[in-house]
Amino acid sequence: MKLIADLHIHSKYSRATSPDMNLAEIAKWARLKGINIVATGDFTHPQWFAELRKNLKSLGNGLFFCADIPDIKFMLTSEVSNIFESAGKGRKVHTCICFPELDHVSQFNDLLSKKADLSADGRPAISITAEETLEYAASVSANALIFPAHVWTPFFGVFGSKTGFDSLEDCYGTSTKYITALETGLSSDPLMNWRVSALDKYALVSNSDAHSGPKLGREANVFDLPANQASYLALRDAIAGKDRKRFITTIEFYPEEGKYHYDGHRGCNISQSPDESLKAKCICPVCRRRLTVGVLNRIGQLADRSESDAKNVTGTIPYIHLVPLMELLAQCLGKKPASKPVYEEYFKIVKAIGSEFAVLSADFETLSRHANAEIADAIIRAREGKIRVVPGYDGVFGVIDVTRKEDGAIVIAAEHGKGEKKDERGAKKGGTKNKGRQTTLAYF
Repeated sequence: MKLIADLHIHSKYSRATSPDMNLAEIAKWARLKGINIVATGDFTHPQWFAELRKNLKSLGNGLFFCADIPDIKFMLTSEVSNIFESAGKGRKVHTCICFPELDHVSQFNDLLSKKADLSADGRPAISITAEETLEYAASVSANALIFPAHVWTPFFGVFGSKTGFDSLEDCYGTSTKYITALETGLSSDPLMNWRVSALDKYALVSNSDAHSGPKLGREANVFDLPANQASYLALRDAIAGKDRKRFITTIEFYPEEGKYHYDGHRGCNISQSPDESLKAKCICPVCRRRLTVGVLNRIGQLADRSESDAKNVTGTIPYIHLVPLMELLAQCLGKKPASKPVYEEYFKIVKAIGSEFAVLSADFETLSRHANAEIADAIIRAREGKIRVVPGYDGVFGVIDVTRKEDGAIVIAAEHGKGEKKDERGAKKGGTKNKGRQTTLAYF
């Protein structure tokens, strides 16, 4: 039985998150997306934890359900922000922690509450080291599922260019042994991570980090488990063991669309590939300050494999790239993703075919029965990598264009102050060609 899991989201108690992100809203959107198992997020927040205790019912296997929509299963999860100093440098590192039992959460929260005000934010900022936090989690449950969040993000990833480290051990010390997996984040995909051999022993997971219902499932994980074996421990063991029979794929953003893929300065409207940044010594040509070094560049700094060598790494979990349906519809309709026409078309197609993931995996004949030919064609092109993309940088999401027919992924440089500078060579320089990418959707 194929199960799709999104194990990192946020509740209404996190900053910059929709006030609608309650359990019923999360479950509703999980069903629309085709997600079977979804994170609770934010279990460290006292009010949210009280809601989880009141409204979630245990299945007795480490997963939970909400009475309003019982077919959607929840996993107890939270993201912690550690703020500390190491090697004379201020660090900010985000880590996701999951537990199988509410009592585990209660014990963990009691430990953290002695170090920080957990009611201040759903993602608590705690002034202890990441190593100490993992020790707390492991002391509560030997079955804690722990993974550093969006590991390459400049400001909060463990390897981030702004406050990160060059190795997991430098950050987590002896607690590295408790890490189950690494989260790639929206601005990188597995192939990019495979360039760093030190990460080979870890499974790579992908999650939405959603702050609103429509953003659920923009990245996710696909498992193959018999219905009677779908449990917290089964998922944890499949991830930890990189079991390709049970953990069968991850669903990825095109990493160029992530908002930290390229180097740049948002305020100066400057976006640069790693090669361009290197020539400019990472200095912004407008304000003369240092650029925010993005994920592609940072991975290159730590990589000990070429992209071609990374494609031949064995024992990895396959992956596919998808573009969220609302983005595709917005382009085809010439509207904003959050507009009424896009929502109406979205609900019409999803209702007809079953879920967003079912839509994104459907063949052209099925799609054309429920949408016009332009939309059907755009969905097919997006999953085959026939796209044009302006890479994201310094907090600005990249732009995916599926409205023009292309042979393969093409990167277009963003505007550089005085107008649009296009660089068709970007596909080679940024490693964005579709070669070697997994495009089949047989997993669904």
